[in-house]
Amino acid sequence: MSVKLSVGVSKADITPEIGGRLFGYRPDLFSCSINDKLTATVFAFTYKGSKHLMISVCVCLIDTKIANELRTIINRKFGIHRGNILICATHTHSGPAMNNMPGWGDVDTAYYESILKPRLLSAIAKAFEKSEEVTVGIASGSSLVGINRRQLNEDNSVGLGQCTWGPFDPKMTIISFKNNSGIVTGNIIHYGCHGTCAGANKEISRDWSGVMTDALEKLSGGATAFFNGPEGDVGPRLSNGGTVGDISFVEEIGKIAAKDAINIFNSIEEYREASLSSVSATVKIPYEKRISYEDALAGCEKHSHNSINKDKQMAVYFTKVKESYETGYEEKSFAEIEQNILRIGDVAFVGFPYEIFSVIGMRINEAVKGLEVLSLSNTNGSCGYFPTQDQLCRGGYEVTMFKYNGTQCLADDADFCLIRETVKNIGLLER
Repeated sequence: MSVKLSVGVSKADITPEIGGRLFGYRPDLFSCSINDKLTATVFAFTYKGSKHLMISVCVCLIDTKIANELRTIINRKFGIHRGNILICATHTHSGPAMNNMPGWGDVDTAYYESILKPRLLSAIAKAFEKSEEVTVGIASGSSLVGINRRQLNEDNSVGLGQCTWGPFDPKMTIISFKNNSGIVTGNIIHYGCHGTCAGANKEISRDWSGVMTDALEKLSGGATAFFNGPEGDVGPRLSNGGTVGDISFVEEIGKIAAKDAINIFNSIEEYREASLSSVSATVKIPYEKRISYEDALAGCEKHSHNSINKDKQMAVYFTKVKESYETGYEEKSFAEIEQNILRIGDVAFVGFPYEIFSVIGMRINEAVKGLEVLSLSNTNGSCGYFPTQDQLCRGGYEVTMFKYNGTQCLADDADFCLIRETVKNIGLLER
């Protein structure tokens, strides 16, 4: 008798109270209404007695400390190995503050403690209670919901807009689960794109992905969730020519995404039994040496007045470097990042605590034979943007965030090292 994969899916309402800070643009933006409710969707997998979780949370980012705390709590409460847990933020910019970030604000601890944490833990319990044997259907197709957002201006500067010739991955993938009665119990939608349709709005919203998941859920009858892929340099392809709009664009782009998702779902040819395996490993990425103490002092003087967004982050960066010289900090050769990978049949989900650029995901998938590799941004923490080496010379918002993050910056070829280490870890999967 063959061992069958069991899956349970549960969805919780994690909408915050009106009046809380909305995270993603600036620290003084507070909600005044609810456009659509936020959710946390749990996929609980059991295979050969081993339990695994994939969780989609409709917030912008989840602080690494909080992600680690949640996985520890889940481990103690449900007996699930930390390495078997993927907690993914959908990256909507119209949700509560769940990340500590200079210039953007601090975690809304009251929201976390009273709403997100208890409701997520309850959803996990319910997901395992609903667990049943399933078969798996997988299909991919093309969607033009996203576009490279690193707009190259006439003066050779890079801004946030639309770059029609810039790289991005148009592939949208759907993994669907059916029980033994032939009923769809859940769907995962994977695609890489920022959740910035609504702009610096005051409405709580899942952004474009909410319209998409609702549409497929209604059609299929199965609980549906969005898992964001390599979105670091990809924004929604808005009709205003940018990648930021207002709340009306949520519906505009969401309907396009919904049509694409439904077409891909309808193209699933068969549902088959699938095995499952996972790997928990580390990725070592080389550091550059610190800037000099003199440069740090000069940077502190220049940026001391900065108070929001990337400018504030630069001020904090120079202060950290200055203090590192004053407190005897020992330079490190490598950053060691935990990496968790979950394989379901012929698909491997790879978690990254970064907003990785789209080319990184495409290169990883190209390098791995016999598996479709779906990279997940903003998973099990938040460590900032991860650009490709060829974009560092261009500068721009994402590159600034990458270079002025922590005491030591990652090396210029960090993308290659990340790809190489990830491919090596995927090779450890049992197939």
